[in-house]
Amino acid sequence: MLKEFDLTGKAAIVMGGGRGIGKGIALTLAEAGADVLAVARTESEVLQTAEEVQRLGVKGLGLRADATNAEEVNQVVEVALSHWGRIDILVNSAGGALVRKPLVPLPAASPPWAKDLQDFNTITTEDEWNSMMDANLLCTFLATRAVGPHMIEQRKGKVINISSMTGAKGYPYHVLYCVTKAGGMMFTQSLALEWAPYHVNVNAIAPGYLATQMTDIYMQDEPMTRRFVGAIPLGRLCEPREVGLLAVYLASEASDYMTGQTIFLDGGMTA
Repeated sequence: MLKEFDLTGKAAIVMGGGRGIGKGIALTLAEAGADVLAVARTESEVLQTAEEVQRLGVKGLGLRADATNAEEVNQVVEVALSHWGRIDILVNSAGGALVRKPLVPLPAASPPWAKDLQDFNTITTEDEWNSMMDANLLCTFLATRAVGPHMIEQRKGKVINISSMTGAKGYPYHVLYCVTKAGGMMFTQSLALEWAPYHVNVNAIAPGYLATQMTDIYMQDEPMTRRFVGAIPLGRLCEPREVGLLAVYLASEASDYMTGQTIFLDGGMTA
């Protein structure tokens, strides 16, 4: 391994580390030598991630916490500091709450998956708006705010936010999701400028379609799968480990001169 990519001795918190992208990142950081604290709301999942991290020969911890609860997020940071005395890497991968529906009911609007959603032809509610903002923006804000003072004090740190190509490319029936992901990109860019004098790098990864539970709804039948994958220039879904490999770069010294950037990992969809 090139020494600039080596994460040996680094301490990482991965919010949303119980499954999907977050778990893929947690395990790949561990492969590169980082100790990892995986955090999610499902305790069994983060404990499983921690066990797999430990099998890679580094220290792994799993902690159940709600990423939208400030008190619980602050406790996550205290646990990390009590075990490792420092936090070098924060990955904000918690999120979800995908709302797939029009802003208001539309005559004759019926994508193939609409039949599986009871509320597709209802108005988008304030609760749905707030749930999306909490899941995809509030959690990033809370975790980064909690970790920030420690990284600034040590004058070194890496924050990696997980956005989506939908933050730069609009999709019908995904207005709320696209807005939150675009917000994550601007959060990344603005905070990078604030923290640059303290040598804290803030970057984002914007994946395209991934092989995770969130894309299962699109893969229910062969014709839909062909249409779905056919829209990707490279002709396949992204794997969580591929996001993890990019996260290793952003977490390592190899990316010390990069900050405020969103890197698209989408098989060419935004090209």
